[in-house]
Amino acid sequence: MSASQTTSPPATAQGRTELPLLAPDGGRSSTALGKTEAENYAEWFAVLADPTRVRLLHTLSTSPTSAMRVGDLAAALGVSQSTCSHHVELLRKVGFVAVDKVGTSSMVSVNAACCTGLPHAADVVMGTLASPPCCPEDLPADVTTRPVTDDDMEAVLAIYAEGLATRNATFETTVPTADQLRKRWLPDLAWVAELDGGVVGWTAVTPVSTRECYSGVGETSVYVTETARGRGVGKALLFTQVTEADRASMWTLQTSIFPENRASLALHHSAGYRTLAVRTRIAQLDGVWRDTVLLERRSDVN
Repeated sequence: MSASQTTSPPATAQGRTELPLLAPDGGRSSTALGKTEAENYAEWFAVLADPTRVRLLHTLSTSPTSAMRVGDLAAALGVSQSTCSHHVELLRKVGFVAVDKVGTSSMVSVNAACCTGLPHAADVVMGTLASPPCCPEDLPADVTTRPVTDDDMEAVLAIYAEGLATRNATFETTVPTADQLRKRWLPDLAWVAELDGGVVGWTAVTPVSTRECYSGVGETSVYVTETARGRGVGKALLFTQVTEADRASMWTLQTSIFPENRASLALHHSAGYRTLAVRTRIAQLDGVWRDTVLLERRSDVN
């Protein structure tokens, strides 16, 4: 997938648009921050210059449910319902939250795009990291990674099926055959992770084009079985992915992640991936338009 260049902010009261892109070297696409961009960012930061609104966003983001009633939010924050409604409306106007009427209740939820757009805005204002991180730290001692083999494919497909079932991992809706999946991957650029004697995750690099000029550009995938999440399997896989891709002279790795998949976004950022854009309504899944976050990692080796 490719992204079109834009300098628009991620979310406004009028609608959702794409994030500003980074230049291929990881820097800003222009040397100056435009006035309109600066005004939008200042508005976002101004709205957050209130501890109650910061707590409100945090409460929503960490809630076990996808949305909360205004009354429940007020109780959690220890404020009156009218005060809570006032803060919710200010957050809604800049696109940080969405408010939906369900019966007589107002249900408040976080705009998933702001989970990417807000930290990205801070990166734009402050400049990007001069030296992106190589890979995740604190790798688990009990997780090992190795190249995938034919014997691993049954487990790989089962883990892939789990990802499909979440509807937050891929636009694909059917599990391919082992042969079909392996043919998508670049030779020697697919790995599995093992924990307690079993395959619990995998990652692979797929070519983005058959043209020779793009031979060092690959699209990556990472999947971890549900029962092994929180054990550092993703960290181990990302470490192997980026270091081995560097050795294979891959100069660019890219991936698209649903904004709702915040754990995967954080994991990729720790491996040196940078947010390029939030692509709104890029494709449909089960008849519903979905957004994706486009991320890219440039190798320091090549």
